[in-house]
Amino acid sequence: MVTILIFGLLFGFLMQYGKVNRNDVISGMATLEDFTVIKTIGLAIGIGIIILGLEIGLGLASFHVKPLILGGIILGGLLFGFGMAILGYCPGTLAISLGEGSIDAFVGIIGGLIGGLVFTLLLPFIGNFLGPNYGSISLNSLMGTNSLYYILITFIGLLMIVLAFWINKKESTKSDSKWVVTGIGLGILNPIVFLSITTNRPIGASTSFPYLADLLSGITNNDYFAKIETPGNWELIFLSGAFIAALLISLIKKEFKFALIYSRWEYYKGSSAIKRIIWAFIGGFILVFGARMAGGCTSGHILSGGMQIAVSSIIFAIFTFVGLLAMGKLFYHK
Repeated sequence: MVTILIFGLLFGFLMQYGKVNRNDVISGMATLEDFTVIKTIGLAIGIGIIILGLEIGLGLASFHVKPLILGGIILGGLLFGFGMAILGYCPGTLAISLGEGSIDAFVGIIGGLIGGLVFTLLLPFIGNFLGPNYGSISLNSLMGTNSLYYILITFIGLLMIVLAFWINKKESTKSDSKWVVTGIGLGILNPIVFLSITTNRPIGASTSFPYLADLLSGITNNDYFAKIETPGNWELIFLSGAFIAALLISLIKKEFKFALIYSRWEYYKGSSAIKRIIWAFIGGFILVFGARMAGGCTSGHILSGGMQIAVSSIIFAIFTFVGLLAMGKLFYHK
């Protein structure tokens, strides 16, 4: 438990340092006005592909590839993108922003908990529509472990790193280099979490929502809760560490501030508190419901799955980005 908490603290520090948890940053990605999240994740995945590939090759870690449940991945990815655009947070960044005093993040968490609970209740009825399940497919499962595989993952990893810096160079507004520190940090932290001697699993966040919601409501006597109990507990401790890190740092730097409406939201949607609260709740609900349909989120699917070059995670990332941009186009207009 202490180890998981420490990893969560490091995760929270890295995300907050690079400001990739901020509402303006994530919603800015939906309107193609801010590329901080994209280049940070791209850099982290590129570094992680190389380090994790080496670890697994040496027998120090194992693959944890999410299954390709095609219907859930596609529809869940779209819904996740919709929710992320509206809410302006991911499941993992909600806890970090809450530690900074973000009221809309708190509302989003409530919406996410309700979304997780509703998913638990509806799963017996919609489970058959999420398939077909093609199993856990990755570049490694397709190619096998050989010299060509290691050459290819090294090339892909370096390509991701180059693309991240290329995007940074092409941005019209120049940002500081904090995203580089966060990208490198995440690219190292996740493979450490993967190690057999640490936790032998990837970083994740969204499973904690139905886990906590089911616990609080007492709806635990079902197959889904039995499936998510262990990862949900892990992720809840992990996100608690992220929350603590953000809270402590913001207090030490005297930057803790209760806030509901941020500049980008005000520019496009106005300053109505009721309107922001309603949309934050809806966004949180859609975000977590979509994540559970797909079996993961930004950290569990895109970041961790991307480092494993998992087919399910690549498809999820594509449809998340499609949903994010589509909702960004429809939802944000001055």
